[in-house]
Amino acid sequence: MKIAICDDSIEDIMKIEKLVTKYFLRYPKMGYEIEKFSEAQKLFHKIQNREIADIYILDILMSEKTGVDLGKQLRKIGSESIIIFITSSDDFALDAYNVHAIRYLLKPVSETDFFEALDYAVSYTDVKKEAVYTIKTKEGIVSVSYSKIEYIENFSRMLEVHMTDGEEIQSIFIRKSFEEEIREIISDRRFMRVHKSFLVNLKCVKKLGKSSIELESGTCVPVSKKRVTDVKKEYLLFMSEQYQ
Repeated sequence: MKIAICDDSIEDIMKIEKLVTKYFLRYPKMGYEIEKFSEAQKLFHKIQNREIADIYILDILMSEKTGVDLGKQLRKIGSESIIIFITSSDDFALDAYNVHAIRYLLKPVSETDFFEALDYAVSYTDVKKEAVYTIKTKEGIVSVSYSKIEYIENFSRMLEVHMTDGEEIQSIFIRKSFEEEIREIISDRRFMRVHKSFLVNLKCVKKLGKSSIELESGTCVPVSKKRVTDVKKEYLLFMSEQYQ
């Protein structure tokens, strides 16, 4: 993962580099490299030559070229790289929006806000054409395609993501509710919550029983009593849609 930091203040560059390094110390298996620029013009030329990084952390107020100029050039050449703006003024928020920056952070940057921005940036860089689900693990942020997920279980305040190839990915302790953790993926028609602790991929269902679902792997997932009727209706509707 390539990360470009650009600020005309050497001191601020060092502060940001220190924060980036501290962030990735939490995920030792995640490879990254940092390139630093104190002159925006040099980075601008790299972008023009399509020497593109995955994540750009840019100051806005710089001489010659501004962070917004860099952002516009990235979008002009069709780059979807992540942009995080860091600035001492909140006067350029609209400009940041126009180049699709994911975050607009004011100096001095708090570690919490910066790490949250990097969490999003790292997960986004793993996104391909197919929708992916991101899991925070002890080893780092893991992104998996929806189609490769068989079911997700909420177990002892951790997510256990079971893959169609038999792999199991365990998250770190979750602070949000299970409902919040699966809110995005459950909006996909393939997935259904069949129990307070289970979300299943309907394409992986082998057999629908009265109180459980048997998946292609042979795993039986419980269906809560109050959800039995709805689960049956939703599953039959989903299957009928597959053959239209």
